[in-house]
Amino acid sequence: MSKLQIGDAAPAITLPRDGGETVTLADITGPLVLYFYPRDDTPGCTTEAIGFTAELEAFAQSGATIWGVSKDTVSKHEKFITKHDLKIALLSDADGDLCERYGVWGEKKMYGKVFMGIERATFLIADGKIVRVWRKVKVPGHVEDVLEAVRGL
Repeated sequence: MSKLQIGDAAPAITLPRDGGETVTLADITGPLVLYFYPRDDTPGCTTEAIGFTAELEAFAQSGATIWGVSKDTVSKHEKFITKHDLKIALLSDADGDLCERYGVWGEKKMYGKVFMGIERATFLIADGKIVRVWRKVKVPGHVEDVLEAVRGL
């Protein structure tokens, strides 16, 4: 699994999102905050999604779009959005192809068990290139860090 670096071309994105439409990286004109998270409706993932939703207007003022990605289905994303009144787009990478290409699918350990899963990571993309990468994200303070980086573009 290769790890994307700052300056690398952002791998293409074409995925279904909540609401049923398909989105592509080519659709984005300003910066894109692409964040990968393990699973809908788990504590850390919920906190992160609510955090991005709370700051959506601030990101929009900087011209940024926010996309969350997990392997959950579109229907599961829609339930998650409704339950927590989320305003961000959630993309379904059901086959894990995008997770592989962004280098976030790998071995994880929790409570002594080893399993495969999505590493919580965020990529800031501008002009088709990776301009910032956060890996092994800890949720507290993360949204604020990303917003600060977007404002610095």
